[in-house]
Amino acid sequence: MKIFSVQSDIWEMNLNCKSLIGSGAILPWALQLRATTMEEPRGLVNTLTGAILGSGGWVLSRGADDAGTISMLFEFERNQCLDMYTVLVAVGLDLSQLAHLRFTELCQCTRSHFADCGDEIVSVDLEIYRLPVGTNSIRIARNQAA
Repeated sequence: MKIFSVQSDIWEMNLNCKSLIGSGAILPWALQLRATTMEEPRGLVNTLTGAILGSGGWVLSRGADDAGTISMLFEFERNQCLDMYTVLVAVGLDLSQLAHLRFTELCQCTRSHFADCGDEIVSVDLEIYRLPVGTNSIRIARNQAA
């Protein structure tokens, strides 16, 4: 039942993508994503910033609080969506299920309508939670990222 729901959501997202692009409307890609990590915040912020910049993106703001939660706002050209998706996974982020769905939607829509994308910009507001060390860390992280 859950799989059907996810497939329905993806199908619906693709229909929305086709109808918006086909109508000539500008499709805003402002993504709010959540993820978890076991990396130290300082090192992860530096690594992620370098990876985003190296892939052609722009980091607009970044920071971490005392609890180790990292907030980052960055942008990239839409035609680089697959590279950015790869960067987020490669630096060690465990994206939430919704974050994976959003990036999948973006990449599929971009691939299907590459000529219509032009130089559109994708804006990502990323929130990363640090996993506490311990046996219940996966359960805690999933509750935070949901």
